[in-house]
Amino acid sequence: MRALSDTLLRVQRSSSSQPWVGVEVMDRMAGIARLRFRRHYTGDEAEGPHALTVPADGSLVRARIDSTNSHNLYVQRVPNPSPTADFMNWVSLGPSSGDGDVALCSTGADVLLFYLSSNRRTIYLRASADSGASFGQATLVTAAASPVTWLASALKPDGTTLLLYSLANGVYAIQRSEGSWGLPRLWSNSLSKINGVAVHYNADWNVAVAGRDLTGKKSGVWSAVLGDGTDQTLGTWSSLKPVTEAERGPGLDFRAPFLDRPDVDRLFFIEQVTGDDGHNRPFFTFTTPSASYLDNLWREPAAFDLDTEYGLAVGHSANRLWLSTANGVWSAPLNPSPLDLGPDVVSLTGEESAMQTRWRIELRNDDGRYAHPGEEGLGLLAKGSEVRVKLGFVTGAGRESSPCSPAWIDGLEHRRKGASSTLVVHATGGWGLLAWQQARRERTWDAGDASLFEILRSVLARAGFDLAAVSGHPLLNDYQPEFTIEESEPLDEVVERLMSHVPDILLGTSADGFALRMPSSTEESSCAYGTGHGILEGRYLDSVPRHSRAIVFGASHTSDLNDWSDFPVLFDRPVHVHDDALDTQEKVDARAEAESRRSAIHARRGSIAVPVNSGQELYDVIEVTDAAAGLTSARRRVLGLDTRYAVGPRGPRYQQTIHLGGV
Repeated sequence: MRALSDTLLRVQRSSSSQPWVGVEVMDRMAGIARLRFRRHYTGDEAEGPHALTVPADGSLVRARIDSTNSHNLYVQRVPNPSPTADFMNWVSLGPSSGDGDVALCSTGADVLLFYLSSNRRTIYLRASADSGASFGQATLVTAAASPVTWLASALKPDGTTLLLYSLANGVYAIQRSEGSWGLPRLWSNSLSKINGVAVHYNADWNVAVAGRDLTGKKSGVWSAVLGDGTDQTLGTWSSLKPVTEAERGPGLDFRAPFLDRPDVDRLFFIEQVTGDDGHNRPFFTFTTPSASYLDNLWREPAAFDLDTEYGLAVGHSANRLWLSTANGVWSAPLNPSPLDLGPDVVSLTGEESAMQTRWRIELRNDDGRYAHPGEEGLGLLAKGSEVRVKLGFVTGAGRESSPCSPAWIDGLEHRRKGASSTLVVHATGGWGLLAWQQARRERTWDAGDASLFEILRSVLARAGFDLAAVSGHPLLNDYQPEFTIEESEPLDEVVERLMSHVPDILLGTSADGFALRMPSSTEESSCAYGTGHGILEGRYLDSVPRHSRAIVFGASHTSDLNDWSDFPVLFDRPVHVHDDALDTQEKVDARAEAESRRSAIHARRGSIAVPVNSGQELYDVIEVTDAAAGLTSARRRVLGLDTRYAVGPRGPRYQQTIHLGGV
C-alpha cells in the first residue's frame, strides 16, 4: 500500500468526506521526456561532416565542412537559440579535409573544435574561451599513422579532454590533462569496419560506435565505456554491447552516431540501405531512467523523418534538445509543464489488474474547450501522452492524494448528446504500452548467458521501462534459460512468457517503470476492511484450485509438491513442467513452489465494494471482517481494483471495488 498521511487515512474512512481527484497529462513515455522536434531552419548548405555543442551560456555552436568550397571549415554561433533565431550566418576558419570529420565539445565557456588537415592524418584543435564567439589559432593534437575516418570529443567539468579518432578498424583515445596531451592508445575491442564514433562524459567516458563485426556479416551500433574510475576501471575499456544489430544483407549498414545526455543518454545514428529503395534514415534511442550507461539498457530505436548520410548532431541547453545537420536545425522542449485536467473531470473509471490497466476519463466540453485536443494549448492532450490519476480527499491539510500507476493515452473520443458535450480520454497502463512495441529483430540468449531477471530487464528497456525488484523469487537470479525473442513479437507476449517461470507478479508502479513482487503467504496486511474501513458490499468465493500437485522435471532432478488440503475428495490434479535449465534440486523445488503458489492465490476469489482507499495497491494483503459471511480478519490478496468517480446532482459518487484472491 502506498504511504498516506494520517489526515488522509482518517478522512477517507469517513462517510461525510469530500472526494478529490486529480488528472495530469505529461509529454512522457515510461518516465522519459517524449521529444517532439520541430524544424527551425532549412538551408542550401551542402551535406557534409558537421557537429554542434551548447556551452553553459545556452548559445548554439555549430561546425561544418563544405566540400563544395575548397573543403573550408565553417563555424556558427547563435547566442540565443530559439525557434525563430537566425541559423544562416557562418564564419570560415579556412581549409580542412573535405572527406574528413569534425568534432565539437564544451564545458562552461570553453569550446573545443577538432578537425583534420588535407592529408586526413593530422588532427588540429581550435579552442574558444568565450562560448564559441571567437576561436584561437590551430594547434597540433597528433598525427595518425593512416587516414583518420571519424572524430569524437568530450570534456569533463575540470577541463580534462578526451579525443577519440578511428582508423580503418580501430579506435584510438588521446587525453589532455592540465594542458598537455598524452599518447594515443588503441582500444581493446575489435570490429572489421568502423562507420562512426561518439562520446560524452558522465562519471566515465561513454562511447557509441557504429560499424561491422569481425566477421563482416553483421552491422550494428554498440555501446562501450572508457573508464574514469566510476563504473569502469580507470583507463580500461568495457566490452562492446549491442544497441542494435542486424545481418548485413544487401547493402545494410549503420553509421554516424551522435550522443548526448540531457536527462538520460540519448543516441542518434543512421541506418544506411543502398539499392533502388535505399535510404539514409536517422534512428534515435535512449536509456531507461535509472540505468547506468554500462547497463546498456536502450529503448527500441525509432525512425526520424529525414534522409541524411552524415547523421544528426545533438546537444542540449537547460530546457531544449537541439539537433542539426549542415543545412538543418531542430529542437524539442525537454520539460514542458503538465496539463491539469482535474477541474474538468465529469467522471472517471479505472480498472487495474496484474496484466492490464485501463482508465476512462470524461471531461466537460460544453463550451468547446476540448474541441481540438493535440493543438495549440492542448498540445499535450494527444495520443501517447502520459496520464497520472491521483485519488484523494479534501482534508484539514488541503487536497491530499496518492498517485496511481501511470497510463498512456490510446484514444480520444468526443461525445455529444443534446446540449451536453464531453471528451473521453482512454488510457492504458504499462502492459498496454508493451503491447504497442514489437521486437525489430530476433534476439537469442543461450542457456547460462543471463539470468531471468537480466533478460526481463533488457526486454522491458526496449519499451523504455525501468525494472525494480520490491521482492523476488530466487529463480529470478538463479534461473538462466535459453530464450529467444522472435522478430515482430509484441513485447507484452515476450514478458508474459518470461514471467510464466516464476510466481512473481510484474506490476506497473507509481514510479517510472515496473516492479517485481513475489506474493508471500507471510506478508503483513496493509489495511483492514469491515472494521477500520467500511464495506458496502461483499462477495466471497472459495473454489477448487486448478492444480493440487506440481511435478517438475529438471536436467537431472525432480520435484513433486502436493497440496493435501482437498486431496481426499478432489483427487489428483497435476501440472507438469519439463525444463533442462533447472539444473539443481533447489531450482526444481523452487519452480514447483512457484506453480503451487500461483494456483493457491487464484483458488479464493470474490470482491468487496468500499469507499475509495487512495493508497491501495495491487497484490497487497488485506484483512476482511464480515460477520454474516463468517469472516473475521480473513486474509485476502488484492487481485484487482476498480475505481469509480462521477459528479452528480447529489454530490460526487466515489467508490472502489477490490477483487480478492488467496494469500
